[in-house]
Amino acid sequence: MALPFSDTFEAREDMKLDLEKILKELKPYREKKAQIQPKQAAFLAIDMQNYFDRIAQPVVKNILRVIQTCRQKNVPIIFTQHGHTDPDSDGGILGAWWGELILNGTEDWEFLSEMKIESKDKIIAKKRYSAFFETDLDKILRSRGIQDLIISGVMTNLCCETTARDAFMRDYRVFFLIDGTAAGRSELHLATLKNLGYGFAYLITCDELIQMFE
Repeated sequence: MALPFSDTFEAREDMKLDLEKILKELKPYREKKAQIQPKQAAFLAIDMQNYFDRIAQPVVKNILRVIQTCRQKNVPIIFTQHGHTDPDSDGGILGAWWGELILNGTEDWEFLSEMKIESKDKIIAKKRYSAFFETDLDKILRSRGIQDLIISGVMTNLCCETTARDAFMRDYRVFFLIDGTAAGRSELHLATLKNLGYGFAYLITCDELIQMFE
Protein backbone atom coordinates (compact mmCIF):
# COMPACT_ATOMS: atom_id res chain seq x y z
CA MET A 1 0.00 0.00 0.00
CA ALA A 2 1.24 3.48 -0.83
CA LEU A 3 1.90 5.90 2.00
CA PRO A 4 -0.83 8.46 2.80
CA PHE A 5 -0.46 12.23 2.40
CA SER A 6 0.54 12.81 6.01
CA ASP A 7 3.15 10.05 6.14
CA THR A 8 4.92 10.41 2.81
CA PHE A 9 8.68 10.90 2.69
CA GLU A 10 8.11 14.62 2.23
CA ALA A 11 6.15 14.95 5.46
CA ARG A 12 8.83 13.36 7.62
CA GLU A 13 10.93 16.49 7.50
CA ASP A 14 9.00 19.58 8.60
CA MET A 15 9.03 22.53 6.24
CA LYS A 16 11.27 25.31 7.52
CA LEU A 17 9.68 28.70 6.86
CA ASP A 18 12.75 30.90 6.47
CA LEU A 19 10.95 33.82 4.86
CA GLU A 20 14.05 35.96 4.29
CA LYS A 21 15.77 33.14 2.43
CA ILE A 22 12.64 32.28 0.45
CA LEU A 23 12.11 35.89 -0.65
CA LYS A 24 15.71 36.09 -1.84
CA GLU A 25 15.21 32.94 -3.94
CA LEU A 26 11.93 34.24 -5.31
CA LYS A 27 13.08 37.70 -6.33
CA PRO A 28 13.17 36.93 -10.10
CA TYR A 29 9.70 35.39 -9.84
CA ARG A 30 8.10 38.35 -8.08
CA GLU A 31 8.67 40.96 -10.76
CA LYS A 32 5.00 41.04 -11.76
CA LYS A 33 3.02 43.16 -9.30
CA ALA A 34 -0.67 43.86 -8.84
CA GLN A 35 -2.83 45.52 -6.23
CA ILE A 36 -5.66 43.45 -4.80
CA GLN A 37 -9.05 45.13 -4.89
CA PRO A 38 -10.89 44.09 -1.68
CA LYS A 39 -14.33 44.57 -3.24
CA GLN A 40 -13.55 42.06 -5.97
CA ALA A 41 -11.43 39.66 -3.90
CA ALA A 42 -12.05 36.38 -2.10
CA PHE A 43 -9.83 34.49 0.34
CA LEU A 44 -9.48 30.73 -0.06
CA ALA A 45 -8.15 28.56 2.77
CA ILE A 46 -7.41 25.13 1.36
CA ASP A 47 -7.75 21.95 3.43
CA MET A 48 -6.90 23.32 6.88
CA GLN A 49 -7.89 19.99 8.38
CA ASN A 50 -6.59 17.75 11.15
CA TYR A 51 -5.14 15.33 8.60
CA PHE A 52 -2.64 18.01 7.59
CA ASP A 53 -2.03 19.41 11.09
CA ARG A 54 1.73 18.89 11.15
CA ILE A 55 2.25 20.33 7.68
CA ALA A 56 -0.05 23.31 8.31
CA GLN A 57 1.38 24.43 11.65
CA PRO A 58 4.19 26.66 10.26
CA VAL A 59 1.59 28.90 8.58
CA VAL A 60 -1.49 28.68 10.82
CA LYS A 61 -0.81 31.94 12.66
CA ASN A 62 -0.18 33.81 9.42
CA ILE A 63 -3.41 32.51 7.92
CA LEU A 64 -5.36 33.52 11.02
CA ARG A 65 -3.97 37.06 10.75
CA VAL A 66 -5.06 37.28 7.13
CA ILE A 67 -8.51 35.90 7.93
CA GLN A 68 -8.95 38.55 10.61
CA THR A 69 -8.03 41.28 8.12
CA CYS A 70 -10.37 39.84 5.48
CA ARG A 71 -13.24 39.85 7.96
CA GLN A 72 -12.59 43.49 8.78
CA LYS A 73 -12.66 44.37 5.07
CA ASN A 74 -15.68 42.15 4.28
CA VAL A 75 -13.65 39.99 1.92
CA PRO A 76 -15.47 36.65 1.45
CA ILE A 77 -13.74 33.71 3.13
CA ILE A 78 -14.01 30.24 1.64
CA PHE A 79 -12.72 27.05 3.26
CA THR A 80 -12.23 23.85 1.32
CA GLN A 81 -12.67 20.52 3.06
CA HIS A 82 -11.24 17.46 1.36
CA GLY A 83 -13.07 14.19 1.96
CA HIS A 84 -14.52 11.02 0.49
CA THR A 85 -17.65 9.05 1.32
CA ASP A 86 -16.75 5.91 -0.64
CA PRO A 87 -13.15 5.71 -1.85
CA ASP A 88 -13.99 2.95 -4.32
CA SER A 89 -16.48 5.16 -6.14
CA ASP A 90 -15.22 8.70 -5.51
CA GLY A 91 -11.51 8.19 -4.90
CA GLY A 92 -10.41 7.76 -8.49
CA ILE A 93 -6.72 7.77 -9.30
CA LEU A 94 -6.09 9.87 -6.17
CA GLY A 95 -6.93 6.90 -3.98
CA ALA A 96 -4.86 4.55 -6.10
CA TRP A 97 -1.89 6.93 -5.98
CA TRP A 98 -1.80 7.47 -2.21
CA GLY A 99 -3.39 4.26 -0.93
CA GLU A 100 -5.37 6.21 1.65
CA LEU A 101 -7.97 8.97 1.54
CA ILE A 102 -9.59 11.30 4.06
CA LEU A 103 -13.02 9.95 4.96
CA ASN A 104 -15.93 12.31 5.55
CA GLY A 105 -17.01 12.56 9.16
CA THR A 106 -13.73 11.37 10.68
CA GLU A 107 -11.50 13.36 13.01
CA ASP A 108 -8.93 13.75 10.23
CA TRP A 109 -11.64 15.34 8.07
CA GLU A 110 -12.52 17.99 10.69
CA PHE A 111 -11.04 21.46 10.47
CA LEU A 112 -8.10 22.41 12.67
CA SER A 113 -9.28 23.75 16.01
CA GLU A 114 -7.61 27.08 15.23
CA MET A 115 -9.92 27.64 12.27
CA LYS A 116 -12.97 29.49 13.58
CA ILE A 117 -15.52 29.31 10.80
CA GLU A 118 -18.35 31.83 10.88
CA SER A 119 -21.85 31.47 9.48
CA LYS A 120 -21.15 33.82 6.57
CA ASP A 121 -18.11 31.81 5.46
CA LYS A 122 -18.45 29.25 2.69
CA ILE A 123 -17.30 25.64 2.94
CA ILE A 124 -16.52 23.84 -0.30
CA ALA A 125 -16.42 20.04 -0.13
CA LYS A 126 -13.85 18.68 -2.55
CA LYS A 127 -12.44 15.31 -3.52
CA ARG A 128 -9.54 16.13 -5.83
CA TYR A 129 -6.52 18.44 -5.62
CA SER A 130 -8.33 21.31 -7.34
CA ALA A 131 -10.97 23.22 -5.42
CA PHE A 132 -12.70 23.79 -8.77
CA PHE A 133 -13.11 20.12 -9.70
CA GLU A 134 -16.80 19.16 -9.50
CA THR A 135 -17.57 21.93 -6.96
CA ASP A 136 -19.54 25.18 -6.97
CA LEU A 137 -16.46 27.33 -6.37
CA ASP A 138 -16.43 28.99 -9.79
CA LYS A 139 -20.17 29.66 -9.60
CA ILE A 140 -19.84 31.19 -6.13
CA LEU A 141 -16.97 33.44 -7.17
CA ARG A 142 -18.63 34.68 -10.33
CA SER A 143 -21.95 35.30 -8.56
CA ARG A 144 -20.09 37.71 -6.27
CA GLY A 145 -18.13 39.40 -9.03
CA ILE A 146 -14.83 38.06 -7.72
CA GLN A 147 -11.79 38.66 -9.91
CA ASP A 148 -8.94 38.36 -7.40
CA LEU A 149 -8.48 35.01 -5.65
CA ILE A 150 -6.14 34.81 -2.67
CA ILE A 151 -4.88 31.29 -2.03
CA SER A 152 -3.64 29.89 1.27
CA GLY A 153 -3.50 26.50 2.96
CA VAL A 154 -1.99 23.08 2.27
CA MET A 155 -0.30 21.53 0.47
CA THR A 156 1.56 24.13 -1.56
CA ASN A 157 2.62 21.66 -4.24
CA LEU A 158 -0.62 19.70 -4.52
CA CYS A 159 -4.04 21.21 -3.77
CA CYS A 160 -2.90 24.84 -3.56
CA GLU A 161 -0.90 24.70 -6.77
CA THR A 162 -3.56 22.82 -8.73
CA THR A 163 -6.25 25.24 -7.58
CA ALA A 164 -4.07 28.23 -8.50
CA ARG A 165 -3.48 26.89 -11.99
CA ASP A 166 -7.17 26.14 -12.46
CA ALA A 167 -8.07 29.65 -11.26
CA PHE A 168 -5.65 31.19 -13.74
CA MET A 169 -7.16 29.14 -16.55
CA ARG A 170 -10.54 30.56 -15.57
CA ASP A 171 -9.19 34.12 -15.84
CA TYR A 172 -8.99 34.94 -12.14
CA ARG A 173 -6.05 36.99 -10.92
CA VAL A 174 -4.31 34.67 -8.47
CA PHE A 175 -2.52 35.96 -5.38
CA PHE A 176 -0.57 33.13 -3.76
CA LEU A 177 0.58 33.54 -0.16
CA ILE A 178 4.26 32.68 0.19
CA ASP A 179 4.08 32.30 3.98
CA GLY A 180 0.42 31.32 4.05
CA THR A 181 0.86 28.01 2.24
CA ALA A 182 2.84 24.97 3.34
CA ALA A 183 4.23 21.71 2.00
CA GLY A 184 5.94 18.71 3.56
CA ARG A 185 9.39 19.91 2.54
CA SER A 186 10.87 23.35 1.93
CA GLU A 187 12.25 22.39 -1.47
CA LEU A 188 8.80 21.43 -2.75
CA HIS A 189 7.30 24.62 -1.37
CA LEU A 190 9.95 26.74 -3.07
CA ALA A 191 9.79 24.88 -6.38
CA THR A 192 6.03 25.38 -6.57
CA LEU A 193 6.31 29.07 -5.75
CA LYS A 194 8.81 29.52 -8.57
CA ASN A 195 6.58 27.74 -11.07
CA LEU A 196 3.52 29.72 -10.08
CA GLY A 197 5.36 33.03 -10.02
CA TYR A 198 6.71 32.34 -13.50
CA GLY A 199 3.38 31.83 -15.17
CA PHE A 200 0.30 31.73 -12.95
CA ALA A 201 0.23 33.86 -9.82
CA TYR A 202 1.36 36.97 -8.00
CA LEU A 203 3.51 35.83 -5.09
CA ILE A 204 2.92 37.88 -1.95
CA THR A 205 3.54 37.57 1.77
CA CYS A 206 0.82 37.74 4.38
CA ASP A 207 2.17 41.09 5.60
CA GLU A 208 2.05 42.47 2.06
CA LEU A 209 -1.55 41.36 1.71
CA ILE A 210 -2.55 42.94 5.01
CA GLN A 211 -0.82 46.18 4.00
CA MET A 212 -2.79 46.21 0.73
CA PHE A 213 -6.01 46.11 2.73
CA GLU A 214 -5.09 48.92 5.11
